[in-house]
Amino acid sequence: MSAFKNIMSWVWPILVGLLIAFVVKTFLFSFANVVGDSMAPNLQAGERTALLKVAKIKRDSIIIFNAYGVDTQEPNVTPKTKYVKRVIGLPGDKIEYKNNGKLYVNNKLVSQSYISKKQQKSGTLTLSTALSPASGVTLGTNKSFFVPKGKYFVLGDNRKISNDSRYYGFVPKEKVLGVVKAFIWNKHHKLINSFNSN
Repeated sequence: MSAFKNIMSWVWPILVGLLIAFVVKTFLFSFANVVGDSMAPNLQAGERTALLKVAKIKRDSIIIFNAYGVDTQEPNVTPKTKYVKRVIGLPGDKIEYKNNGKLYVNNKLVSQSYISKKQQKSGTLTLSTALSPASGVTLGTNKSFFVPKGKYFVLGDNRKISNDSRYYGFVPKEKVLGVVKAFIWNKHHKLINSFNSN
């Protein structure tokens, strides 16, 4: 019996540690690698980030979501495909993106200083001819739209090449896996972790 107790004295902490690690990774926190250049220069392809699974999603939060069933135009999307994008509009928000590249959310001018003026204007308003524009998303002066309940309007920071809500529409809340946080050695980490457009 003492041999069993001796074995359990070191097995039990290992099992508890594994259980805690499983719970944390599944429900609270994990790591994620950035794939592609749609968030450049703020997040680079191959960059390792933290993914907070219970963080509150706000405007300008960077999120990772499961793209399967959201992006129906891209033939290579599988049930494991994940996209990383910036939240521009929350459920119920009114979005207007003017011809001069200025963004208005709920009739208030919103800073986009995390990207260049060129990305704000032509990068956002000049759509790719390889993809069809999303229904319900209209860009340009005197055009506006509302983000539906339970969904988000997202854009990549590298607007010129980003496949985002301009093409596949709004991202359902249940598809969101968490909020991305960059490590402090990323020189743009403040634009990722705590950018506040207000």
